[in-house]
Amino acid sequence: MTWLILVSLLLLPVLLPSTSTENTTTNQSVEITEDFHDVTLKRDKNPSVVKYREKCTIPCELAAKLMKEERHSLCSDLQHSIVSSTRSTRKMIRDLIDEQQKSLELLSNQLLELVSKVSTLGSEVQRSNTETLSTKPVQSHGRDCSDIKETLYATVSKIPSGIYIIHPENTEYSFEVFCEMDYMDGGWTVVQRRTDGLTDFKRTWSDYMNGFGHLPGEHWLGLRKIFNIVNQKHTHFQLHIALTSQDDTTSYASYDKFWIEDETNFFRIHLGRYAGSAGDAFRGYEQEENQETAPFSTSDIDNDGCNPFCTFDGKAVESCSTHQNGTGWWFNQCGRANLNGSPLDQDQSTLPHMHWETWTKNGLPVQIKSVTMKIRRMDTPQNN
Repeated sequence: MTWLILVSLLLLPVLLPSTSTENTTTNQSVEITEDFHDVTLKRDKNPSVVKYREKCTIPCELAAKLMKEERHSLCSDLQHSIVSSTRSTRKMIRDLIDEQQKSLELLSNQLLELVSKVSTLGSEVQRSNTETLSTKPVQSHGRDCSDIKETLYATVSKIPSGIYIIHPENTEYSFEVFCEMDYMDGGWTVVQRRTDGLTDFKRTWSDYMNGFGHLPGEHWLGLRKIFNIVNQKHTHFQLHIALTSQDDTTSYASYDKFWIEDETNFFRIHLGRYAGSAGDAFRGYEQEENQETAPFSTSDIDNDGCNPFCTFDGKAVESCSTHQNGTGWWFNQCGRANLNGSPLDQDQSTLPHMHWETWTKNGLPVQIKSVTMKIRRMDTPQNN
């Protein structure tokens, strides 16, 4: 179509002189005719101009017009494409947001359901444990581990060590203890154990009074429970301390007629005759460091006799518990024994810092790796 238009325009100057309608032509036609006539008259003088007029002037104008129209069409098409692409992108983003929102709602519902199930399961476990503790048959019951051994010995050839429930006489409640039944004829109630350093013995008065730790592992039974056991009528208890050094050497210290006073007297300790291979660190070497009859002390309840301070290893000390990293013990101006000692917070050593300074090797106190304090009846209780 474009070339047909061009040919028609080229033929117009030829047709126009022979017609009588010359005056009715458009300005563009007259202009083209005059240009073409001038070109005819000057053809011989300047052929290059004629060739340019014939081949360039009209086709270039039309080409520019066509290019403009084509450019407009391309711009229009591009604009439509951009609009369409934008709409598609927006729709895709909305769909993704909706899909993510649905996924989040689903995950939220699943999380709520899981939390509900965990809560229900926890309640069921707690109820089951309560029912089990209230209905399960006691493995063996007695006033202490010695009493349990005597009760079971007639029917069981080998009594296992483990956790038992005891109810000392004249007490209002039962509690669990760890009984050693295979150590030195058995019947031992464990009141303290240090083995791996996983239990923190840096504790306050309340913790030492009520007990803490894990019975099969490291633990402190509690001053109240110890008091209830050793103050039963017509009984005497032996305190046995089994020590193990860092090089796995063993030693022990034993005291007969061990007992402690009640809470109003801060559980003062009383010891009978000493026997053993580790030395009598409770009484020490000098009278002023004797811990016999000393009340129990912690960082918040200070009964150590340092008024206003005492000297320990050449240092002025106001509180033996604070000086030994907040642990509790029967301190008397600190003394030579503290089996509840623990490393200082800034100390990077793995040693537990337990003290039994009368156990020596080459003139120096032995470094203690583990210790167990246990008690056992010395005689059979009698009826009132």
